[in-house]
Amino acid sequence: MAPGRPFAHLTVGPAATPVDLWCEDAVAGMARRLAPGSVDVVVTSPPYNRNVPYGAYADDRPRDDYLGWTRTVGAAVARVLAPRGSFFLNVGGAPSDPWLPYDVAREAGRPFRLQNVIHWVKSIAIGRAAAGRAAALDRDLAVGHYRPLVSDRYVHGALEYVFHFTHRGDVPLDRLAIGVPYQDPTNVARWAGARGGLRCRGNTWFLPYPTIRFARRDRPHPASFPPELPEWCLRLHGVGRLRRALDPFVGIGASAVAAARLGVPFVGFDVDPAYLATSVERLTKEFGPDRTGPGTVVEDGGGTATAPRRRAAASPRARTARSTT
Repeated sequence: MAPGRPFAHLTVGPAATPVDLWCEDAVAGMARRLAPGSVDVVVTSPPYNRNVPYGAYADDRPRDDYLGWTRTVGAAVARVLAPRGSFFLNVGGAPSDPWLPYDVAREAGRPFRLQNVIHWVKSIAIGRAAAGRAAALDRDLAVGHYRPLVSDRYVHGALEYVFHFTHRGDVPLDRLAIGVPYQDPTNVARWAGARGGLRCRGNTWFLPYPTIRFARRDRPHPASFPPELPEWCLRLHGVGRLRRALDPFVGIGASAVAAARLGVPFVGFDVDPAYLATSVERLTKEFGPDRTGPGTVVEDGGGTATAPRRRAAASPRARTARSTT
C-alpha cells in the first residue's frame, strides 16, 4: 500500500479499537490504502447531488456525470470488499426527484447483487387504534423529525433507503442481532429460531434523529446519519465476522463511532479536514481520552487536529440550499 500518514489514527474504547481517518478522495484513497478483499463491511452515504452545502465538495454535478461517478465508487468498493462482505449504501431522494435513490443504487451496485432493501424511517405517525391495546396509547402518536414542505404536489419525505449489496447475494446475516421482541409470547414457542424471544426486525427500521436545537453545535454536517444506522448494519452482517469496516464518505464520523462501539477496526475517507476534525472530537467525546489506547496519533501534515478548521466558502447557490436528510 502507498506510504503516508492518515489525518488521524486513534485507538479508542475498552477494546482499543483502531480508527484510521484519511483526508483524501475516496476512490483514490481506497486504491492507495486498502488491499483487495480487505474490508468486510462498507457502510456509507455518499453525496446525493442535491446541492447540499458541504464544506469542500460541490454537490451540483450534471446528472450523467454524477451517476458515472457513483458507478466508479461502486467499482472501487467492489475491489476492497471481501468475497463474503456486505456493502450498505444509504441514499435519499427529494420528493421532486424520487428516482434518484434507484438511479444511484443501479449505478453503484453494478458489480454486486442486491440482497436486501432496507427502509430507514425517520418519522412516522401511528394511530391509537392501529397500534392495538398492547401499545397502551391514550392518543395518536407522531414520532421523529421531517422537513415540512410547502407544496400542493408532494408529501414530505419521511424515509431513506439502505441498499444491501453483496458479491453473489448469498451472505448469511445475523438477523436477530437487531431483532425485536415478539408481541405475542406464544409465538416464541411456535418458532424454533425465536432466540431469546426475538424475531427478525425486517426491512423497515425506525431510527429518528435526536432533536437538534443548534445546528452549528448539534449537526455541523448538513447530511449525516445517526450512529445507530451504521451500527445496526454492522450488527446485521455479524460482528463476529468483522475484521474491518469502511466508510468512504465518513463525514463527521457516525460510522466510525458505530464501529468503535462494537470494537470493529475502522477506516474512513473524506475530502474535508473540518469534518474529519469533528470526527476526532466526536470519538474523543464518546470514549474519552482516558480510554484511548496506547500509541494514539492525531495528525494532519505533521500538525495536531484539535479543532475543526473554518470551512471553505460555499458557492452563493450552495449557501442557500438546505439539507433534507
